[in-house]
Amino acid sequence: MSQIQHDAAQLRAFNRFHTGRIGVLQERMLDSRLSLAQVRVLYELSARKGALASQLARELGLDAGYMSRLLAGFRRKRWITTAPASADKRRRPIVLTKAGRSAFEPLDKRSQAEAEAMLAPLDSARRRRLVEALRTARELLGDDSVAPGPIVLRPHRPGDIGLVAQRHGELYAEEYGWDERFEALVAGILAKFVENFRPERERCWIAERDGRFLGCVFVVEKNPDTAQLRMLLVEPAARGVGLGKQLVAECIRFARSKRYRRMVLWTNSVLDAARHVYESFGFRLIEQGKHSAFGMDLVEQTWELDLAGK
Repeated sequence: MSQIQHDAAQLRAFNRFHTGRIGVLQERMLDSRLSLAQVRVLYELSARKGALASQLARELGLDAGYMSRLLAGFRRKRWITTAPASADKRRRPIVLTKAGRSAFEPLDKRSQAEAEAMLAPLDSARRRRLVEALRTARELLGDDSVAPGPIVLRPHRPGDIGLVAQRHGELYAEEYGWDERFEALVAGILAKFVENFRPERERCWIAERDGRFLGCVFVVEKNPDTAQLRMLLVEPAARGVGLGKQLVAECIRFARSKRYRRMVLWTNSVLDAARHVYESFGFRLIEQGKHSAFGMDLVEQTWELDLAGK
């Protein structure tokens, strides 16, 4: 069996599982007298506040004749009518009547209740994983209606520290060929951060969108006058939108609010994108030298920013 055949079999297995869980194999949906197609068309008419029959048929992948018969049944029940938006009857959107809304609303509430019941056994972390996986599946399978949410920055919480170490190890291995000793270095820094965390002087920001990790940065106290920026990371999926600058700006804002006089950071010369971000904020290179680390010959650098200036 080829890889594509194996993957297709896994997708089919999920489809069989999912259709059984949501009850689409039943003759009638949601304990009503309606079929799955009928309920779905009612949902679309309600969500869109009306639509053209041709548009519904095309987007739902339904035969035009079948759609026509389905809508004719709704008209006989007085659930739909056509809005007087155009003189051309073929271009008038179909809308739900008051009777149609009354017929659909209990079905919508029942569907919501069933979904909530399905999620109820899962704790919040597993629900986040499921929602993220479902969104990813829709995106990968070409669902253009999945609009990405905003990028948010939040403090760290349980689970983040291990993920930060993991993503540092994975990304730097993929992009720069660094070995596992770099992940070990990051893990050690993170352990000290958690053990000695002083929220009044130190901070972590986790960047995420729709529950998906996109990056991070840390500020720690080096001495009473000096803040240290550490572990800036931006995932490939979030590059090019200014997230790196946003994270560094938060660090600088926080350090100034805590009356630090300067900020320093340690990096390596091969990290060009990060260096450009630091330079854009006025960091200046104060020290550099060759060293061997993480299975590579590198040039380590120390950068500094005067926080008492502009």
